[in-house]
Amino acid sequence: MLKKLLGLEKTVGGAAIIIAGASILSRLIGLLRDRLLSSTFGAGQVLDAYYAAFRLPDLVFNTLVLGALSSAFIPVFLEAWSLDKKRAWQISNSILNILFLIIIFVGTCFFIFAPGLVGLIVPGFGPETRVLTISLTRVMLIGILFFTLSNVAGSILKSFRKFIAYSIAPIMYNLGIIFGILVLVQKIGPIGLAWGVVFGSAAHFLVQLPSLTRTGYRWKPDFKLLPAVKKIGILMLPRCFSLAINQFNLIVTTFIGSGLVVGAIAVYNLAFNLISLPVNIFGVSLATSVFPVFSQSFIERAFGRFRYHFSRTLRRVLYFIIPVTLLFIALRAQIVRIILGAGQFGWRDTIFTARCLGWFSVSLFAQALIPVVAQAFFARRDTKTPVKTALAGFIINLFGCVILGRLMGPGGLALAFTLGAIVNFSLLYWLLGKRVKGIIKKEDLYFVFKLIIFSAVMIGFVQVVKYQVGALVNMQTFFGVLIQAISASIIGALIYFFITLAAKVEVAETIWKKIKSR
Repeated sequence: MLKKLLGLEKTVGGAAIIIAGASILSRLIGLLRDRLLSSTFGAGQVLDAYYAAFRLPDLVFNTLVLGALSSAFIPVFLEAWSLDKKRAWQISNSILNILFLIIIFVGTCFFIFAPGLVGLIVPGFGPETRVLTISLTRVMLIGILFFTLSNVAGSILKSFRKFIAYSIAPIMYNLGIIFGILVLVQKIGPIGLAWGVVFGSAAHFLVQLPSLTRTGYRWKPDFKLLPAVKKIGILMLPRCFSLAINQFNLIVTTFIGSGLVVGAIAVYNLAFNLISLPVNIFGVSLATSVFPVFSQSFIERAFGRFRYHFSRTLRRVLYFIIPVTLLFIALRAQIVRIILGAGQFGWRDTIFTARCLGWFSVSLFAQALIPVVAQAFFARRDTKTPVKTALAGFIINLFGCVILGRLMGPGGLALAFTLGAIVNFSLLYWLLGKRVKGIIKKEDLYFVFKLIIFSAVMIGFVQVVKYQVGALVNMQTFFGVLIQAISASIIGALIYFFITLAAKVEVAETIWKKIKSR
C-alpha cells in the first residue's frame, strides 16, 4: 500500500489523488470539528469570539508565510538544487531561521497590543465577548510558530514531490482542535479551544518531520542573506500583499459582522468552512500538485507543456465544481442541518448559515480556479499580477460588506465575498490570456458550456428526487433530512456522470477506465 502511494507521488494525477484524498479526510474531520463546535456552543458569543480570535494570528502567519513562501521558495529551491545541492539546503535553513525570527517579533507585538487591536477588529462586541476574544487570540498566536516550521517543511517536501506527510498535516491540525473541544474545554472552559489550535499546529509540523529528515535536510543555525534568499524574499513580497488583502477581506467581514446579529461571525465562518470542502478537494489539491510541473515547464521553456497542463487542470476542476455548485445551492438547507444541526445549533442558526452557504456557492468556480490560475503566474515568477486582481476583489468585497451586510445580514457578507471572488478570478484569467498566448482556448469555453448544460439536466433530476423523497420521510428528523439529501445527491451524481460519459468527456472516460480496471 505504501509503495503504491509513493508511486502515485511521482505523477501530477497521482499527487492530486493523494492530496485530494487526504483533503477529503481532513475536511470530513473538519466537518466533525464544526459539528462539535456548533452543537456545543451554537451560533452565539463564544463562537463569534473563537472565529474573531483567528484574525490576528492569521494576519501574521497567512500574510508572511502561508502560500507566499511555497510559491516563491519552490521555483528558486528547484533551480538551486539542480546546480548545487549543498547550497539548496543552505537556502532552506536561512529562509526558515529568518522567517522564524520575524514571526516571533511580529507575534510578540501582536500579543502585547492584542486588547487594542481586537477592539478595532470587533467594535460591535460586548465587553465579555471582547475579553474572551483577546484571551483566545493571545493563545492562538503561539500556534503560528509551529505553523512557520511546518510551512517550510511542507515547501521542501512539495519540491521533492513528497505529498503524503504534507497532506496528512491538516488532518492532525483538526484532530488537535477536536481534542480541545472534547477535553480541554471541559477542564478549562472556552480558552481550551485556543489551546486545541496550538496542539493542532504542533502536530501539523511534527507529522512532517520524519519525511523532511528523509529528504536529507538537516537544520543549521544559518542566517546568511544569500542572493537566492533575497530572491525568494523579493518574490514573496507581492504574494504577501495579496495574502494580506485576503486577510483584510476577513477582517472587514469580522468588523461588519460584529455589529450585526449575535452569531453573524459564527454562521459566516461555518458556511465558509462548508464551501471550502469542494474548493480544497477540487481546486487547491490540483493546483498544489500541478505547481511543480508548471515551474519546471517554465524553467525548461516548454510552453506547450505549460499550456497543456493548465488546460487539463482547468477542465478537471470544472468537471467536478460546476455540478457541485448546483448541488450545494439546491441542498443548502439539508447540508447545513445534517452537518451542523445538533445540540445548541437551532433553526435560526440553520437558516442564517444556509443563506450564507447559498451565496458562497455561486462563486465556487472562481474560488476553486483562483489557486490554479495564480499558480500559473507564480511559476512564471510573476507574483505581482495576482496582487492586483486580489486588490480589485477586495475593493468589491469591502463595499459589498458595508452595503449588503447592512441590508441582508450575514447573507449579505457572503454575497459580498462572492462578488469579490468572481471579479478576482475574471481579471486573473483574462490577464493570463494576455501574458501566455494560446492558453485561453475556445475548446475550453465550449467544454464549460457543455458542463453547464449537463449539470442543469442533473439538477432537474435532483429537484424531483428531493421533493419525492421529502414526501415519504419525516423531514423534522435528522434521518429524514439525511435520506432526502443522500438520495438526491446520489441520483444527481449518477445522472451527471453517465451523461458526461456518453458525451465522451475526457475526465468521465478516465474515471470509467479506472473503475473497469478495478
